[in-house]
Amino acid sequence: MRCLALAQAWQDRGGEVLFVMCTKVSALESRLVSEGIRIVHLKVPPGSYEDAKETVTLALDSDSSWIVVDGYHFESEYQKIIKDSGVSLLCIDDNGHANHYYADIVLNQNLHANEGLYKKRAPLTKLLLGTRYVLLRREFWQWRGWRRTVPKVARKVLVTLGGSDPNNITKKIIDALCQLNFDGLEMIIVIGASNPNYEKIKDALTNSQNSFEIKTNVINMPELMAWADIAISSGGTTSWELAFMHLPNLIVILAENQVYVAEKLEAIGVALNLGWHYHLSCHMIQKEIIELLANAEVRVLMTSCSSQLVDGLGADRVIRAIQERTIHLKQACESDCELVFLWANDPEARKESFSANLITWEEHVQWFEKKIMDKKCIFFIAFNGQAQPIGQVRFEVDGQDAVISLSIDSNFRGSGLSCPIIARAAEKMFNRRIVSRINAFIKPHNVRSIKAFELAGFRVVGQEIIKGENALHYVRVYDQIFENNFEHSLS
Repeated sequence: MRCLALAQAWQDRGGEVLFVMCTKVSALESRLVSEGIRIVHLKVPPGSYEDAKETVTLALDSDSSWIVVDGYHFESEYQKIIKDSGVSLLCIDDNGHANHYYADIVLNQNLHANEGLYKKRAPLTKLLLGTRYVLLRREFWQWRGWRRTVPKVARKVLVTLGGSDPNNITKKIIDALCQLNFDGLEMIIVIGASNPNYEKIKDALTNSQNSFEIKTNVINMPELMAWADIAISSGGTTSWELAFMHLPNLIVILAENQVYVAEKLEAIGVALNLGWHYHLSCHMIQKEIIELLANAEVRVLMTSCSSQLVDGLGADRVIRAIQERTIHLKQACESDCELVFLWANDPEARKESFSANLITWEEHVQWFEKKIMDKKCIFFIAFNGQAQPIGQVRFEVDGQDAVISLSIDSNFRGSGLSCPIIARAAEKMFNRRIVSRINAFIKPHNVRSIKAFELAGFRVVGQEIIKGENALHYVRVYDQIFENNFEHSLS
């Protein structure tokens, strides 16, 4: 599901996605096909040498610029084969399982994520750590900013234990719920696409005195989470979805990789950790459920704690980090004069400029030659991973301040490249200690530029009059570069 979330965000920027799978899961594959995603099955052990070689071949044949891997099979050797092929690699990781990381980017969206898990990594490996990078699917995006109402007594329970639940812990939870004597209790049981226990779960509910529904192949999870007063879930990806929806949650640990998640979420007051499933009796489960249903104060606190944990922008941040890794900045030189002239006279660029008149060739040549010789002007041409020029970014330096200006080739507008270009250029300026503060002036109606600068870490500080026109004044200062630089500026 988190790979699907990343795929959707990539598609929204005009990209294409290919899912490579080693097992067949019909319901999941139907979902992927409905999303316009192509699927290829490999008949090799996941994480094997053969897997790596076949995956590289698929990437090269489909002209894919990135391979994303998610799982504990993808050890150091696998990563090295991918990287040696020349294809960029993103590893989605939970616990630092590999001996060495060769990936371009390692993403760990968990609360326990820290640099110490990845001490053995390539020098240029970028780490995206923490819940700022939680990958939520498209259906959750419209719920950003939603606020939960907490009832005095909770009566609506959502049970969702992930995709497969091989030990059928869902039935154990249902057995506990069915025996509850709690007035007006309603239940929705979500069964994952690869859960083999549907009939057993259905039979367990036949004698329930409480209202219930069973749902499978669910694509409207945020609606169900908004409906519920509390949830009972595993410690997997669903935990972050529930936190985003501010839903009080009882976590049952089903696998080793969920231990840290459950412990951390309980420690910060977002969820209650019931512990390992095999230690839980029906009586223990009932006790915890009743206490949470009845205690509005605890549920209010859990809702409040979760509201700051996951903001729903994680997929955006990851995509921009991917794009930033493929952007290269070159100092502008004489041979770039004509290209910059074409960009400068583009109608869209002129409309958003504070000098809207067309520029003559003679004026441009004189201006350009002056700029590339001026030591107080830092002038970059931006290129994508295919070595295509995609825009220019320029800094006019005055002491420790600089004013940034940007233009994007019309062929690449709307592809989300403005933000990573801005962030990459700002990073260069700060890392070289050229300036400590960068200023941007943007027309108030230029929503696209405003969003790009805000995502690149700029904050509005006021308004100015620039050449007779109103402008929003945005600033990014050196101490706003958090750990891991670019990715932490995408707030």
